[in-house]
Amino acid sequence: MSETIDARVAVLEQIARDNTAGLADIRLELRELRTELKGLRSDMRDDFRLLLSRQDRHFYWLLAAIAAVLGVMAHGFHWI
Repeated sequence: MSETIDARVAVLEQIARDNTAGLADIRLELRELRTELKGLRSDMRDDFRLLLSRQDRHFYWLLAAIAAVLGVMAHGFHWI
């Protein structure tokens, strides 16, 4: 009976070693990803600011176009 327990313990110890090695690999990859993401964040911030400024300009153009169309409609229906 003690032989089967020793065999089971040996298997569990091997699983623990494998898990420890796997976790070390995962931690290393996470550190590398964090480093890459830090570099991307600054680039993304600049791109996002540029996108927001463009979006604001497009919104103002759309608002002006809607106002123009409403003005033409009001004139066509003799509201003004």
